[in-house]
Amino acid sequence: MSPRALVRPYAAAFASRFLQMLQYRTAAYAGFVTQCWWGGIKVMVLAAFYGSAAGAAGAPLSLAQVITYTWLAQGLLALLPWMGDPEVAQAVRSGSVAYDRLRPVDAYTLWFVRSAGWIAARVLPRVLLMLAFAGIALPLAGLGDWAWQAPASLAAGLAFAVSLLLALLLSTAFVMLLNIATTAALNERGINTLAGPAVVVLSGNLLPLPLLPDAWQTLLLLQPLAGVMDIPARIYFGQLAGTQALVGLALQCLWTVLLVLLGRVAMGRTMRRLEVQGG
Repeated sequence: MSPRALVRPYAAAFASRFLQMLQYRTAAYAGFVTQCWWGGIKVMVLAAFYGSAAGAAGAPLSLAQVITYTWLAQGLLALLPWMGDPEVAQAVRSGSVAYDRLRPVDAYTLWFVRSAGWIAARVLPRVLLMLAFAGIALPLAGLGDWAWQAPASLAAGLAFAVSLLLALLLSTAFVMLLNIATTAALNERGINTLAGPAVVVLSGNLLPLPLLPDAWQTLLLLQPLAGVMDIPARIYFGQLAGTQALVGLALQCLWTVLLVLLGRVAMGRTMRRLEVQGG
């Protein structure tokens, strides 16, 4: 079988899930409005912090960088792997997960591309709307100091685009672990409840990781969730440039490979012991 024929079912699965999720425009608009609201609150809190002498002294990021980090975090909120794919959870509850075991394709890869399409379709409209609002509308309204700033350089912008693609793969690898845990437990509520707070904090969505204590910085950068949000943001600002940017991209690749290998092993064991529900 040719490589094209091998890839075709997975490409079709990604495209169908991506196009299906793009139809939920009202959800995208509602999410965008909510994220603008919370983004505005976070920006005002951070501006007040930087307005004090103690807050501004020795800060690892400028106020403009922190504001852009905040808008990036809000625009990319749906990229965070804080919950499993609801389609997998529904399949586990109904018993239709058995069909995926019978398909003539690799079950892990099939779930992976479906989840990637689900994440990408939720992220794309929201981040474009956020860029239009925070990057274009705010400067036009005379609020340039509160706006989403341009990348540090053309090279930083291109590296950020690559990092964002790797972040999607890394996030999907995380979501796959949640999917597998859901399959093993036959319920998604517990694992999603546990994953949410950890992901929001360790990814840098709640607070930019560079603002956390200096003694934690190496560990925070090396942990896998930094690759979902923090590393792309640092590359965007030019804080990680040249060799450091390559190291950041390498960390994203490394964690993606490790999590995929872990997920494959876990899924193989889970599927062998799975008790199909429904009937």
